[in-house]
Amino acid sequence: MPPIWVGHPDYDTPRDFKGYGEEGLNPKWPNNAKIAVSFVINYEEGGERSVMSGDGMAEQNLRENPGGPPRINERNLNVESEYEYGSRAGFWRLFRMFNENKMKFTLYAVAQAVEQQPEVVKRCVQMGHDVASHAYRWIEYHDMSIEKEKDYIRRAIASLKSLSGYAPRGWYYGRNSPHSRTLVPQVYAEMNEDLVWASDSYADDVPYWVDLPLERDSPSPKGLLMVPYSYDCNDFKFHVIGSGFADPDGFFAHMKNAFDVLYEEGERGMPKMMTVGLHCRIIGRPGRFGALKKFVEYIGSKEGVWVATRTEIAEAFRKEYPYRKGFSA
Repeated sequence: MPPIWVGHPDYDTPRDFKGYGEEGLNPKWPNNAKIAVSFVINYEEGGERSVMSGDGMAEQNLRENPGGPPRINERNLNVESEYEYGSRAGFWRLFRMFNENKMKFTLYAVAQAVEQQPEVVKRCVQMGHDVASHAYRWIEYHDMSIEKEKDYIRRAIASLKSLSGYAPRGWYYGRNSPHSRTLVPQVYAEMNEDLVWASDSYADDVPYWVDLPLERDSPSPKGLLMVPYSYDCNDFKFHVIGSGFADPDGFFAHMKNAFDVLYEEGERGMPKMMTVGLHCRIIGRPGRFGALKKFVEYIGSKEGVWVATRTEIAEAFRKEYPYRKGFSA
C-alpha cells in the first residue's frame, strides 16, 4: 500500500473543479480586446544542473539529444554548449523579433542564469519587457525542506531585484514543491515585496484567485492571483519524444488553432488569454524560429489582439476583479 498523503495546514491549498462554471467570466481586457496573448521566454541557460554548480551531473531535461546514461561527476560539454546556444544566439534572435514587431514578452528568468549574462535583464528592462522569476536555479524543488526552499526564494528575489531594479512581480517554478504556492507569497511578505501573480497552474484560460492558508485568520488577506501557464502551446514539446511536435509546421498549426478558438470566443463576448511558452535554446534554433515568426505575423494582422506581459494581464484583471476571500464568478 502506498503511504497516505498527510497535508500541512499552513501550506496546502484545496483543489477547485468548478472554476467559473458554465457561464465563465469576462475578464474585461483593456480596449475591449478579444484576446490577451502572453509570450513567455524561459531563460534557464546557466541555472540548469551542472557539475560546475555542484550537482554531480549535467542537465537531463529539454535537450536535443536526450540519449545515453547520465555522466556522474563528469562535465558533459555537449549539453553545456547546447544550453549556451540559448544564451549566445537564441535569446537575441527572439529579442530582436519581438522588438521589431513591437510586442512585449515576459522573461521567466532563472536568477543564476541571468547572473551569468546580466545584459539580458538590462536590455529587457530598457525595452519594457517584464522580468519575472523562474526561481533561483532550474532544478527540482519537490524534495527540499521548507526552510531550504525559502532560502532559494529569497536569493531569487534579491538577485533579480539587483539586476532589474525591482523585485520580480511574478513567479513561475515549473519544478515546484507541494509547498511552493504558499511559500513564495510568504517570503515576498517577509521581504516587504509585492507579488502580483504566480503561474504554476494550467487550470484555466483566464486568471483566477486562490485563498492562502496562512491568511485564514488575517483581517486583511491578499490572496494569490494565478495567471495560468501553458504546456500545450509550448516549444518544449519539440523535445517530448512520441507526443510532442514533430516539426515546426505542427507547432505553428497548434498555436494557430488555439488562437483561432480563443479569438472566436472573444468575438462572442467571452475573451480569454493565450500563453505561448518559449525556450531560447529550442525555438531560438533557426529551423524552428520561422514557425514562431509566422505566428507573430498572423496575430499581428488581427484586430482586437492585446499582446501583453503577464504583469499587465494580472494588473488589468485585479482592477476589474479585486481579491475577496472565496472569490468565484
